[in-house]
Formats: sequence, C-alpha cells, structure tokens
Amino acid sequence: MAFVNLKKREVQVKIVYYGPGRGGKTTNLEYIYGKFNDRIQTEMVTVKTHGDRTLFFDFLPIDIGKINGYTAKMQLYTVPGQVKYNATRRLVLRGVDGIVFVADSMAVRREKNILSLKNLHENLKNYKKSIFSIPLVFQYNKVDLAEQGIPILPFATMEKDLNSQLKRPAFEASAVTGTNVVSTLKKIITMTMSSIKDELK
Repeated sequence: MAFVNLKKREVQVKIVYYGPGRGGKTTNLEYIYGKFNDRIQTEMVTVKTHGDRTLFFDFLPIDIGKINGYTAKMQLYTVPGQVKYNATRRLVLRGVDGIVFVADSMAVRREKNILSLKNLHENLKNYKKSIFSIPLVFQYNKVDLAEQGIPILPFATMEKDLNSQLKRPAFEASAVTGTNVVSTLKKIITMTMSSIKDELK
C-alpha cells in the first residue's frame, strides 16, 4: 500500500524499475530525469558500483496530481541487476506499488531475463505481494541495437519467455534514444494510480 500522509494529505507512490544487470534500468531514469527536469525538485541519486551501475536507487519524486483529494508524489527507484546484490534488491522492493520490468532484448541475455523475473517473483513473496496482482509493465529494451547488427530477440519470443502467463502491457524500447521510455512510465503510473485508488476507497 502506498504511504499516506494524512496531515499533508499526500500519497507517496513507489515505482521500482527491476530487471537483469545492465539491461537499461538506470538509463531509463536518466532519460526521464532529463526530459522532466523542470518538474523534478530533487537531485537524482545514483550510486555506481564495480560492474553494475546502480547499487541502491535513483530517487525521483514527480508530482502527478491528486487521488481522492490527496496529492500524489511519485518516487522512482532502480534495483541493482547483479545477483550478488539480491539483499539490496529486496530492500528496494519494500513498500513497492508498481513495477517496470526492464528486459534486455539482446539474444545473449535471454536466460538472464528469465532468471531476473523469477527472482522478482521470489522477492515479492517476502512482502506478501504477488507478481500476478501488483501493477507491472514490461519494457523490452535495447531494440535499437538491431541496427548495429547485434542479434535481438523478437517481440513474440520476449512475450513467450516473460509475459505468457502475466499478460501485462509490454513495450519495445530504447532507453538510450528514449523510444517508448515515457510510454512505459505513463502506463505504469496509470495502472498504479488505479490500483491505489481502489485501495483508498
């Protein structure tokens, strides 16, 4: 459940970008930060580590209007992709309201995507949350690499691997060029806000 501040009449909504290491989670948030800089009142916090770009989180409140008379504030986080940082990933998921799963479209990363989704499923269970009921959007990132001759998994394959049971919205994207980055964000915001409205009733 989103954090509700009754005094300020504010709802804090937490969205986490999850997925395998180097899949483009941080690049997504950097693009969003650059695009909506005028709407963001805080600095983006990035912690770079050896072999992975984000250890803790990128934190980015965006004011997105009202839910049932409460002002909604959005916080965006990323998790570290590498397996050795699983305790940190679990910690970042605490209190999550919506998830963007950033999968890597490169053919060589196919197995890593599947393992990362299983890991998300397990980590959500720790908080008595289900991957089947939490707002979730898939982003199949790095499709732009096809132009460089790098083998990319077809959309249908990504859907079969990751989304055949969940049947959630999915976008082919490039976090580097910005293709579908904002569409992904808008979709997860819409789904999460709808879910929180139901909870606040």
